[in-house]
Amino acid sequence: MSGKRKIRADFRKDHQGRRRQKDLTRGLAREEVNEDDLVSGERLSGKGELTRKRTIVGETSAGEESGLAVRRDVASSAVCGRVLAVHGLSSVVRTDDGQTVRCATRRLLKNLSTDQRHVVAAGDIVYFRPAESGEGLIERIEPRRNVLSRTSKGRQHVIVTNVDQLLIVASAAEPHLKPNLIDRFLVEAERLSIPAVICINKIDLIDPADLMPLAGVYGQMGYEIILASAARGVGVARLRRLVAGKESVVAGQSGVGKSSLLNAIEPGLGLRIGEVSSENQKGKHTTTVARLIPLGLGGYVVDTPGIRQFQLWDIVPEEVDSLYRDLRPYVSLCRYPNCTHTHEADCAIKNAVADGRLDARRYESYCHLRSGDVE
Repeated sequence: MSGKRKIRADFRKDHQGRRRQKDLTRGLAREEVNEDDLVSGERLSGKGELTRKRTIVGETSAGEESGLAVRRDVASSAVCGRVLAVHGLSSVVRTDDGQTVRCATRRLLKNLSTDQRHVVAAGDIVYFRPAESGEGLIERIEPRRNVLSRTSKGRQHVIVTNVDQLLIVASAAEPHLKPNLIDRFLVEAERLSIPAVICINKIDLIDPADLMPLAGVYGQMGYEIILASAARGVGVARLRRLVAGKESVVAGQSGVGKSSLLNAIEPGLGLRIGEVSSENQKGKHTTTVARLIPLGLGGYVVDTPGIRQFQLWDIVPEEVDSLYRDLRPYVSLCRYPNCTHTHEADCAIKNAVADGRLDARRYESYCHLRSGDVE
């Protein structure tokens, strides 16, 4: 059940009616200002000149974040669409009939004070008002679900919204495999309660048997593991079945072959691919923004820029253990209810690691994440 109501919204600091008058002390000393003309005080309430709050019309839905409707009279002329990509100040929006429109964002939405770097993100469902020039103006952002985000310079960087599953792509070599980065993506998938699939690409560069211990650890936890090679077509058919009819976000570090796999899944996409640097074994950023790609077999895939560091957003250290699927069953067995599983005695998780029931590398990954390390 939803309904419109008035919302007091915070705005950014530069959203002011006027600036405070400067140099009053110097002006009084020079007798350039009449003291009788000055106000005795300044009110910063909702009705003051310098207010950073305004009343707007919003719509709330049970169990969801609030969407914001800036004007009631927009609904009749607005067009609904899905944001395919965000390029600076403009967004590429795809309408229900398949047309793509480049849209700006209404200033009132951009001035809302939020923790996000940008108010519009790839995957958003929006309403925009068409203009005679063929472009549009985004007036409303619908409530989001399953928001994949990370921390960037102390703010929330929303990578993509409204997705069904997370496809984590790593590479067996060139660049080297980073299991701890996979663990961070898995924690985010657990937080969102969405399925996660682990795809290890470039298995043609190594002996696949070397990956069995790592794949076995993830497989025992119930995660689906795909060993693939975009160059040789290995695992592509299985990936194609997994993404058909769903909205999947493809995430991983630069150079692991995300775009190459998508080109193999959907021939004709023609996504740009780059080579890995021979000096530092790091990929080059050929994909610069998150982009929704409609698939001919139904659904969307989201090609995201390569991420070398994935610092989780809005997760406190005390809840990390519950987001590790293999550690979770042991949490309630510890002696202390607030056990951090790092130094306490009679810790069920530490005992399970010592007995070989829990993977030691996964436990070390948990300790790094809980301590706040970004690598």
